[in-house]
Amino acid sequence: MSDPKQKLTTEDINQADLNGWRQIDDTLQVRFATGDFATGLKLVNLIGESAEEANHHPDLALTYPAVSVTLSSHDVGGLTSRDIDLARKINEHAARLGVEAEKG
Repeated sequence: MSDPKQKLTTEDINQADLNGWRQIDDTLQVRFATGDFATGLKLVNLIGESAEEANHHPDLALTYPAVSVTLSSHDVGGLTSRDIDLARKINEHAARLGVEAEKG
């Protein structure tokens, strides 16, 4: 999974063991129960910083009391190692804030 332009298979995604993330078509999606708007905003800001560093930008939705994230590599029409790497980083940010992914 090292070529950032290579599309991953469903098996590749499953082997990545991304806690809370679901593959839906050509995307990875997660919803974090932040509990309040301020924590959600902190998470969105951390995700934004990591996205800028990676030059790989997710779709984000900040609501009270959750943050929804959708990842996809639009340039290849699917999921790549860039999505896996950013999903792991997002999970790290959420864990530092004490936020868990919703089950579902």
